[in-house]
Order: sequence, then structure tokens, then C-alpha cells
Amino acid sequence: MNEALRRAMAQARMSDRQLAEKCGVDIKTVGRWVTETGRVPRARQRWAVCEALGEDEAVLWPAAAKKAIKVGPDREVVSVYPYRSGVPASLWRSLITKAERELTFAGYTNYFLWLEQARFGTALRRKAAQGCQVRFLLGDPDSDLTRSREQDEDVALTLSTRIRVTLAELEKIRQQPGISARFSDGHAYLSVFRFDDDMIVTPLLTHSVGHDAPTLHLRRHQDDGMFDRFASHVDELWNRGTQVWDEENNG
Repeated sequence: MNEALRRAMAQARMSDRQLAEKCGVDIKTVGRWVTETGRVPRARQRWAVCEALGEDEAVLWPAAAKKAIKVGPDREVVSVYPYRSGVPASLWRSLITKAERELTFAGYTNYFLWLEQARFGTALRRKAAQGCQVRFLLGDPDSDLTRSREQDEDVALTLSTRIRVTLAELEKIRQQPGISARFSDGHAYLSVFRFDDDMIVTPLLTHSVGHDAPTLHLRRHQDDGMFDRFASHVDELWNRGTQVWDEENNG
């Protein structure tokens, strides 16, 4: 029996029939994936299962993942999505849930997280209470750069409004030690979201909003690799940023 797949389905509260529908296969096929030791789906089906469950292929089918393992600098690239909106909500939730040391949300507004993640504030408060450092790096809603970007985007729900929604949500949980927020203008065209040794990176394109931007899922595997370079970029912006609140909870 594939215990890893069985556990992932249980954690996602997904039945054989529900997974079969998401992957476009017969329910009996899913049953064989679970019960038959060594049964490995085709690559396209494995990817569909991983997206549906928010789990890694290396966890569900380690032998198959090992055959396709990368050894060059690109081994830190887990997945590539042409649009951020194509990143499964289950993956975001899984990365947030599994993080133990650090959650850094360096999107210019971070607005979409409050829409797509149920009880997001509660999850952040719980993580911080467990000792996880939670950081938000935001654009200043009143800055000239924000106004300039609003003209480029030309959408009804303005950039400054989306930032203020995030600020209002953070205000509700700011008293929890371990949650902090700063303003910066250095990530206006690059969003970086860190979950311990996993990261989602979104470079924004001209005249487009975040959900339309290409997106990378990275995992740290080496010193001074892609992951470390993006992490250093965010840390520098954080150190140079200005506090959102008069006194941050983590000192």
C-alpha cells in the first residue's frame, strides 16, 4: 500500500472519487494507486495528484521522483506556473501549515492571500504562537510609486486599496508576538513568499497584476543558489524598510 498517498488524501479530506475527478481518471485507478505497492501513475497524472493534494511528488512516489532528479543549478526549481493564479490554493496552505521557523510575505499588497486562504489570520496567529517568525513586507499605499503603479495597472480595485485591506487584516492580529510588518518600495515588481526552505517567487510584468504574472516554486538545496539570492534580496529590503506600526511585536 502507498501509505504516503493514503495519508495525503486523508489530510486533504479527499475521497477516491474526488481525486479521480480532479485527475480525470477512473475511481478504480485511484484505488490501485493506493493499494498496489509499487504502482506509479504516469507523469501527468502524478502532477495532477500533487496539485490536488498540495503534496510533493518525492513524498508520494519517491522512486519516480528520483529518476527525474535534477543535479544542476535548476534543481531548486520545483514547479513553474505561467500565472500565479495557477498555483493551487492547496499548495499555499500546505506550505503555510508546514513552516516552523519563518513565514515571509513580501508581496506588494499580499491582498490575494486573505481572499484565497480561509481563516488566514487565525493560521498566522497560531504559527506565531508556536514560535514561527511571521513577516509582511508591503508597499506604502500613499507613496508616489504606488500611485504610478496604479496608473500602469488601471484596474478598479486599486493597489492602495488592496494594501489597506492587508493592513486592516494585520491590525487584527498585530498584538500577537512574532508578527511584524514593514513598508518597502524595493519589491514593487517582484513578490517573494518564503516558507522555511520553500519559496514562491513572482516577477511582475509590465501593465499586469500579480495573479497574471509567471511564478516559480523554489526549494533550497545549495548555498548561494536561486533560493538564497531571493532570500537575501528580501532580507535587505526588510532591514531597509520602515515599520508599519510604531513598535513591532518581535522587537
